[in-house]
Amino acid sequence: MPAFAQQQPSGEAMQTVQVTGIRASMAKSLAVKQNATANVEVITAEDVGKMPDKNLADSLQRLAGVAVRTDYDEAEKVSMRGTNPDMSLILFNGHTVSGGDWYVADQGSSSRSTSLSLMPSSVLNQAIVYKTSQANIVDGGLAGTINVTTRKPLAQKEKLSGVISAGASYAELPGKSAPDLSATVNWKNDAGTFGVIVQGFAEKRYVRRDSVSRFAYGTSSGWDVINTTTMKGITDESLAGTGLKAADLNGVRLPGSMSSEFVEGVRDRKGGMFALQFKPNNDLDINMTGFHSSMNANNHGRLTSGGIYSMLLGKNDPLGGTSATAINTNSNGQQVFAQIRNPVIVNEKTIYGHDLRVLKAADIVFPAGTTPQFVGNSEGFYRDGANATSSFLDLDGKYRVNSDLTVKGLVSVTRGVGKTDRDAGTTFARYGTGFSYALNGLHDAPDSHYIGAGENVPGLNADGSGYKMVGRAASGIKTTDKEKSLQLDAEYRLDKGVFQSLETGLRYSDHDRVSGRFGPAFKSGTLAIQGQQGVTPYPDDFGDGLGGGNWDNSGFTYSPEAVKAYFDSQTKVTSPEFERRVSSEIDMRERQTSGYVMANLEWEKMSGNVGVRFVRTQVNAQIATPIPAGACDRTEPGKPATTCAAYPGAITTAGDATSFYDGAVFNPKAGIMYYKAATDRTFNNALPSMNLRYEMDKDMIVRFGASKTIGRQNYNVLGAGFGTPVCDANGCRVTGPNPDLKPLTAKNLDLSWAWYFARRSMVAVNAFHSKIDGYVKTGATGTSTVDLLDPRDQTVKSFAINSSSQQGAKINGLEVSYEQPFGETGFGFTSNVSRAKTKVDDGRPMVGASDWAGNLGGYYENDVMSARLVANYRGEYVSSSTAPSPTANSQGLSIINGVAMPTAPTIAAPVTTLAFSASYNISQNLVLSFNATNLTDAKRAQYRYSEEEPQKLDVSGRQYYLNLRYKF
Repeated sequence: MPAFAQQQPSGEAMQTVQVTGIRASMAKSLAVKQNATANVEVITAEDVGKMPDKNLADSLQRLAGVAVRTDYDEAEKVSMRGTNPDMSLILFNGHTVSGGDWYVADQGSSSRSTSLSLMPSSVLNQAIVYKTSQANIVDGGLAGTINVTTRKPLAQKEKLSGVISAGASYAELPGKSAPDLSATVNWKNDAGTFGVIVQGFAEKRYVRRDSVSRFAYGTSSGWDVINTTTMKGITDESLAGTGLKAADLNGVRLPGSMSSEFVEGVRDRKGGMFALQFKPNNDLDINMTGFHSSMNANNHGRLTSGGIYSMLLGKNDPLGGTSATAINTNSNGQQVFAQIRNPVIVNEKTIYGHDLRVLKAADIVFPAGTTPQFVGNSEGFYRDGANATSSFLDLDGKYRVNSDLTVKGLVSVTRGVGKTDRDAGTTFARYGTGFSYALNGLHDAPDSHYIGAGENVPGLNADGSGYKMVGRAASGIKTTDKEKSLQLDAEYRLDKGVFQSLETGLRYSDHDRVSGRFGPAFKSGTLAIQGQQGVTPYPDDFGDGLGGGNWDNSGFTYSPEAVKAYFDSQTKVTSPEFERRVSSEIDMRERQTSGYVMANLEWEKMSGNVGVRFVRTQVNAQIATPIPAGACDRTEPGKPATTCAAYPGAITTAGDATSFYDGAVFNPKAGIMYYKAATDRTFNNALPSMNLRYEMDKDMIVRFGASKTIGRQNYNVLGAGFGTPVCDANGCRVTGPNPDLKPLTAKNLDLSWAWYFARRSMVAVNAFHSKIDGYVKTGATGTSTVDLLDPRDQTVKSFAINSSSQQGAKINGLEVSYEQPFGETGFGFTSNVSRAKTKVDDGRPMVGASDWAGNLGGYYENDVMSARLVANYRGEYVSSSTAPSPTANSQGLSIINGVAMPTAPTIAAPVTTLAFSASYNISQNLVLSFNATNLTDAKRAQYRYSEEEPQKLDVSGRQYYLNLRYKF
């Protein structure tokens, strides 16, 4: 029995045992989870500190029903219950946070998902994952909402306290180490009414990725079919001795290329946070929190890619073009076609149930005596000024007016920027007489070998083999996302029957999203050759982690300094306006207004809440719309801006990638010009919700949740620019956005059972169902139209917009969790597994949705040390940008062997990762910690219609972190 205060012998000090670390964090998390009305998952600050995690996303993926998208083995984007990251809403202190993306493709994708790569775990207090919705939660989380809270100064025990952490990270693949520093100081006054937290962090690590893929120019993501009508080198004679005729190869799926890619970069994250808290009495509590994080992420590399399609089609286009108008091969004045020798054909069953054949191995060679022809490309890049930032400032207050009424207010501003100052690179064409390959399955690099192409270094040989520079490109991108919001809430205690209290509130937010590319002007149209200066070979260990026994893992790249120097010498300064590429711009404003009322209920062993949230979404988009060629005059850089009477809103000062060469006469009629067409749409939604909690006994809880949730469409499907208009006998069409797309809504049911059968122990089962309305279908011609000029007769006509439409989807799932310590041994384990079966109306898999996910972890802790080993599994899922192009054919049909079948998505294969963390208490105030991620150096594989069509394989290596923490 516990000893009460009056039982303590006079003059004898009371002994207390304070449980910290892993065990304490588990106890806190389970307590919050057990007492919550809604179905939630919880991570406390100790969880983040003790797990082998460097950001919040790493920790969240340990929870049941949560999966992450990983780039270079750092978790970034979070998805819940079989959906993609765009359907999950992440809040900080109850408000949204704008964050930039570091990778150039993500910077331009206009996704709504939040990248957590900017959020170090050290700033966090607690994260609550709401799997069921309730009316007082900010709307926007279709699949679920994650609310992250930061630390409050007055919650700390000591008047002055803090933590200083110094250490280093080591990346195994690039073989480089970097500093890892953070410091936190907390102060509060003697009265405990005012406190301050100040924190800073500087965390740096190097990254590298080795890859092989099927990337190819001018083809369907690197795969197509053999057609002996156009691939004239495939004849009965060329196949002699194989037992095959040329006709047998028609319709066989063919990889367009065997490519290898070397990428290296840095993640240099710096920032800080401050928090002020004023609590003069128990009735008033005012908090201000500010946060800023910036990450520099310059990266460079080179892709070496074969040109199998071009060779078979007899095309010699130096950029890999395969159209009928592309340059033909020429050997001794004759067009020549590559032959297929030693073919190995296997059968596959596609994910849609169709039967196909795949050319698993072959020698693709030109006839004997052929002079070197185009056999592939080498494409390099350096992304200079790659940077992401995220900032927010919030002020919240809570005031208890009287014993029955409490009011709260929250004001926040947030801004995030993702930019790349210059994404620049050069392309080399490679010339030789053949290429040989053999696919080795999903998790091993394919055999590959260039024939008659010389060494893998830039420059042509005397016989015409080798590399020749054929292209250059440079552009930048910047995406700015910002929001300001105001929220007022009130709770009134009722204590009338089952009604315990009534909550109500209003929220308004004003959100802006602006994105666009820009590019420098070249001094000359003559291609200046990038020479040998700065050339470096691929590392000696390139591809060692990819497996495969006989593949061309050689290659070259240029140092970042050499790439930068080359483009500095070839480009010139014009003006920011002229560098604009209006066609790529997204310019949107979105205002959200909402109000809610929710009753909190309690009777006997039952508790819960029921409410409704009303939401209005106003979307304004300025859509880049093309002007017929020659209708307006473009402004020459340095000259006064011209106007256009026919299109008063024409953006005449933007260059849109038109040339401006030294010594050349400027042509004001060149290229396509644009104006911005405004759209204005308003959508209204009512979102009812109910959560019920029943105590079968004090340790066994049953919950039921029913709700309607909302998720808003990605910015690019609502506000991307229009493409070039086309009119023919079938009418007029243009590619572009669909501003009429309604927000997604989901009707959700959730039933859970949890048994907290012992201290720090729990077993739980959750079943859930969601019916989604408004899931985007890209690459479809919708009902929307836009009035444009017919370029044939210059008359205004109605153009059908080839864009996005909407459809339905369903998700059914089950989650099981079990965690328990082993008595008083200090050992214990955590585990969970989830299954989420998705079904889209058109029969295609949902982008980003994994059927299976799971975690298994073991831990040990005593008063001196602790250790944890965690394995995370994520099943296969459609790997695509979370914001696919509205005109992409990712959900269209492809005709293969005369059969219309869904276009093959790119599917990420299942992957298991292993992470470890340990800490040792050198003294009461000094702790040594060690973390390791990706311990098994997992290969990440992708495929197309089936595993017989491997698409990509990459490795990023292990990461290690060693830190010494001093607490005071």
